[in-house]
Amino acid sequence: MTVELHHYLILSSILFVLGIIGIISRKNSIGILMGIELVMNACGINFVAFSKYIASDFSGQIFALFIFVIAAAEVVVALAIVLRIYQNKATIDIEEVKDLKC
Repeated sequence: MTVELHHYLILSSILFVLGIIGIISRKNSIGILMGIELVMNACGINFVAFSKYIASDFSGQIFALFIFVIAAAEVVVALAIVLRIYQNKATIDIEEVKDLKC
């Protein structure tokens, strides 16, 4: 059995939907960050799959590399913000942290 384009698209669609569900349903900021990461990884899989099966150049891999670099930077910044909020408010629940004043 060979892996075709539709297999990658089904996988990325499942990851995308799980990420959106995680973003919408979670009240915890760490869970929301995990949902955002799932959505970004689904986009990266799409770029790589389309560049492999549709176009035979490396533009998809380059876009996916940029997505992963941006995702890593986003995780670093978001976790720093979450840790700072936890130090000030002693919670990471989105509902309890309504204002950004420290």
